[in-house]
Amino acid sequence: MKKILAFALAALVAGSATAQTSRRTLPSKASSAAKPAPSGALARPKLVVGIVVDQMRYDYLYRYWSKFGTGGFRRLLGEGFSFESCHYNYVPTYTGPGHASIYTGATPSVNGIVGNNWFERETGRATYVTEDKTVQGVGSSGAAGQQSPRHMLTTTITDELRLATNFQSKVIGVCIKDRGSILPAGHAATAAYWYDGGNGSFISSTFYQKTLPDWVVKFNQRGLATKYLSRTWNTLRPIAEYTESSPDNVAWEAAFKGEAAPVFPHNLPAISGVPAAIVDKDNLPGPASQTAADGKAASATPKAGATPANAATPNLGLLPSTPFGNTITTDLALEAIRAEQLGQRGITDFLALSYSSTDYVGHQFGPNSIEVEDTYLRLDQELTRLFETLDKTVGKGQTLVFLTADHGAAHSPDFLRAHRLPAGAVGASIMRDTLQNRLVRRHGAGNWVLSYENQQVYLNRTLASEKKIKLADLAEEVVQVMVQLPGVSRALTAEDIQKSHWESGTLMFLENGYYPKRCGDVLVVLEPGWYEAYSFPAKGTTHGESWAYDTHVPLLFWGWHVKHGESAAPVQVVDIAATLARFLHLQEPSGCTGVPLVEVLK
Repeated sequence: MKKILAFALAALVAGSATAQTSRRTLPSKASSAAKPAPSGALARPKLVVGIVVDQMRYDYLYRYWSKFGTGGFRRLLGEGFSFESCHYNYVPTYTGPGHASIYTGATPSVNGIVGNNWFERETGRATYVTEDKTVQGVGSSGAAGQQSPRHMLTTTITDELRLATNFQSKVIGVCIKDRGSILPAGHAATAAYWYDGGNGSFISSTFYQKTLPDWVVKFNQRGLATKYLSRTWNTLRPIAEYTESSPDNVAWEAAFKGEAAPVFPHNLPAISGVPAAIVDKDNLPGPASQTAADGKAASATPKAGATPANAATPNLGLLPSTPFGNTITTDLALEAIRAEQLGQRGITDFLALSYSSTDYVGHQFGPNSIEVEDTYLRLDQELTRLFETLDKTVGKGQTLVFLTADHGAAHSPDFLRAHRLPAGAVGASIMRDTLQNRLVRRHGAGNWVLSYENQQVYLNRTLASEKKIKLADLAEEVVQVMVQLPGVSRALTAEDIQKSHWESGTLMFLENGYYPKRCGDVLVVLEPGWYEAYSFPAKGTTHGESWAYDTHVPLLFWGWHVKHGESAAPVQVVDIAATLARFLHLQEPSGCTGVPLVEVLK
């Protein structure tokens, strides 16, 4: 009898272990990348570069394939390892949560980054994901510099590298967006830099340092933002070759303010107020290898003095909405590698690099626009410039690179409807006001809906208590109202989220994105093809849902100890941090729920 019980217990334990690993069954061979070097020194790359492309749908890798050069995306796919079925596993799929998920290896339910903004019940107002009024800007006197990672509740893989090396490793974040720099760089970062459209400079905050390093000051003094806006944005190739995109002038694209139509060429000097530069080979925006539409070579450093000194105050905040926002991001990243000697100091460093202009352009023009295609063709050249620099400064095969995206994007509803495909847009303010009016009619006057953010309803709990209405009952009423609205697939109360558990499907996304201290009382799911619009008719696109076009993103590893290959096995973005931990012999981030992707570690 004892033997029978022992066998039964062993079978039960084995079955439990199988259930825990059934989510993704991958080979478990020992990793050659995880073994110490023969000399006894621990084998680590000299530099890790994490590249996050904002709003990059997975299919962009192949949609523009024939027009990419050989040194950017094609090099990653041709020499690296691609996970072809990588998805996010939570909602909302926004920039802040995406960057946090990549670097913490955890969903918002654990890392606390539930959106780019959320409603704070303690203060009765919305807060921004990296907002921190306890710090001051460095390089900027405004609110743009009052930022830090304090809202993020867990460590990042970059934090773990700093801890493992007794803070000798350098970790630097670079991005146009503050949240795209700050969250990946982590709490213990050496520095994080982001763009201030008010002064056209890269800035930081006192969370990291009291003053900008001399190299950043000198970089800002070059005035690249002004110079990149001093020339018209034309297509990189003849416009007739952009056969992967819709015609240039369609109703669902948004024009720049001051433009009559959203068409090429985009006269950036006229739009931004930056005086036009003299057009010659020395002052065209972009890397030296770039070929402008007029066939002239482009220089990485525009000619000094091309912009008159007495120019009126320009709108330098326009730069991120052009592909040259990615150009200046690469410029700063390469200068950081040089000035900080990243990967050249005998210890592993980490550059957290995010490209944001793809998101700005995507929001304005939509995934099927020539503007988006042109932005990706130019980004491909930026990647080439980056990889060539890494080869020369750090050494071929000495940098571990991964590339992914913080979310995808939906097609523009009018584009889909023009092709008889189901789609639509809802207005967040309309949904909020409709719900508010219904509750007033049922329960009397009062501010029943405090906020509608991230497809979540924040109810006035104090008012409900005063009216002797149970919060659970009020939330159920809200569910019944919301599911009747156009474009809404379903709604669920927060109480149901907390009392249940889902391993897959739509409700799993809600559960993984729910952190009770920051989320609402009712969570809403939109129909496939529908999204929240902030103007009507809806222009461009957005993202945020649990459908594949928002969750499916590229995941490429390249460089140090990475063999060429690809996998169709389903993987999740939270697995990236766990995989990096295995590559680098680090403890996983404190809230990490991902697993190492052993196929790339073989």
